[in-house]
Amino acid sequence: MTSPQATFDARPLTDPVDAAAVRAFAAELRSRPSSRTSASTVIGIVAVAIAAVVLIPVMVSVIVSIASLGGSPSAMAIPLVLIVLLLAAAGVMIWMGVRNAQATRYRLHRFAQANGMSYEPKVADPPLPGMIFSLGRSRQSTDLLRGTRPRFVEFGNYQYTVQSGKNSTTYRWGYVAVKLDVPLPNIVLDAKGNNGFGSNLPASFQKEQRLSLEGDFDQHFTLYCPAGYERDALYLFTPDIMARFIDNAAQLDVEIVDDWLFLYTQRKVSTLDPATWAWLFGTVGALLTKFDQWARWRDERLVAENPGATASAAVPGRALPFAAPAGLLTPPPGVAPQGRRLKRGGTWLPLIIVIVFAAFWFMSRMN
Repeated sequence: MTSPQATFDARPLTDPVDAAAVRAFAAELRSRPSSRTSASTVIGIVAVAIAAVVLIPVMVSVIVSIASLGGSPSAMAIPLVLIVLLLAAAGVMIWMGVRNAQATRYRLHRFAQANGMSYEPKVADPPLPGMIFSLGRSRQSTDLLRGTRPRFVEFGNYQYTVQSGKNSTTYRWGYVAVKLDVPLPNIVLDAKGNNGFGSNLPASFQKEQRLSLEGDFDQHFTLYCPAGYERDALYLFTPDIMARFIDNAAQLDVEIVDDWLFLYTQRKVSTLDPATWAWLFGTVGALLTKFDQWARWRDERLVAENPGATASAAVPGRALPFAAPAGLLTPPPGVAPQGRRLKRGGTWLPLIIVIVFAAFWFMSRMN
């Protein structure tokens, strides 16, 4: 990945591509052991097959009816021609869709190469600890771009399907995953700029875990941290870091969990739009320069597990009154169990909807 302040090379996203190179790259992807036919291709093939199965009997029935009524051969040929044209048009649309998808993957691959990253077309059930990665079924990340310098960063699109009775809904997200130096408490920043009627996050958290920060940070984010970790959150979110999030990530939801930081959005992250990549690169670059200070955080609750560490040394930001021997300054990196995950809360929205419908029903009966 390019350095935070460097301009990135967006030309591979829009430059013309060589058709032979696109086909060669598509063949290389198919040769990978984990490669599978894309869902869109499968759906298109199935759609054409169903159309053929349905339309051919209809065509035969129409021709037989015309023949029984004494129709001319030319009249009988019209339905046949129309159906053949429809099937041909469907086939062309599928072919164009596959070709465009192959070109998109090739462009993203070239873009990744030009900016010191790697490209992966798809990962099923990605083993990431963020809140969106454990929901539903048919979980998969697509069009992943990964960089390893100055630290591991992954850009990707993600989807999962939730079954509700006979109906199912597919949810789509874009995300950026940044590997941190040490595990940190589970902290969520719910961006207010991308909310509609309430939070757009797929999880809710107990309101007792809300923490108000200084300045105008609360106008942009609602911050949740585990109970008892308020002082730790204040240590991590110093005024300069809060300013970085406000200036660069006010439209993104943020989650810190284990030794990962996730940025979430309900739009594609991995795309052919240079403006989107400029925004994302700028956001990640602005945050990366501040993560080094997070590496110094230690959980004072783990002091008991490290008898050589002093209690005062374990408190983030507190100076020792003496020079302690090397290795005895802080507890080991990690988070105590009570800080590893936020406590989830229920949502009142379904109950409110039920109450509103019940009120309308009662009023209609009264009239």
